[in-house]
Amino acid sequence: MDERRTVKVSKYLSKHLRHQPERIGLVLDEGGWVEIDTLIAAAAAHGFRFTREELDHVVAANDKKRFAIEGTRIRASQGHSIEVDLGLSPATPPPYLYHGTVARNLDAIRSAGLRPMNRHDVHLSADRETATRVGARRGRPVVLSVDAGAMHRDGHVFHVSANGVWLTKAVPPEYLRFPESR
Repeated sequence: MDERRTVKVSKYLSKHLRHQPERIGLVLDEGGWVEIDTLIAAAAAHGFRFTREELDHVVAANDKKRFAIEGTRIRASQGHSIEVDLGLSPATPPPYLYHGTVARNLDAIRSAGLRPMNRHDVHLSADRETATRVGARRGRPVVLSVDAGAMHRDGHVFHVSANGVWLTKAVPPEYLRFPESR
């Protein structure tokens, strides 16, 4: 499977497993799961065909492990804009987590902190390198440090998804460290 096809199938899965399952007639269960055969049939019925082998390749090859397969079911690991319960237990975060963004967002972040926007949670990375890659999707990346240890001590709840993304409802500005301006 070539890279372009892999990306195309991955984006299709993200759209329909995280944001708009109803668009192709899918009904996800409360945990965000759907039968793989149902997904493949619904996609084909709406003009986008892929095989089980292609699906398995996309799940295995995705560097961010966006999708999880359990038996005959699949779901997105996190990033939903629709209501799902991923069943994640609260977790103690490392002292610092990181968030990748771009400079044009910094003024809003300085005043309101990090908000989930159209998702259920703010997504944080365990290392600067991952946060840099995330921020680079929107332009020149800026990496913010999050004092997750202090947040946790102050009662903020964290979860970690199956693919290692740290999730929390919001990050108030007082817990953020901005890089020095150059």
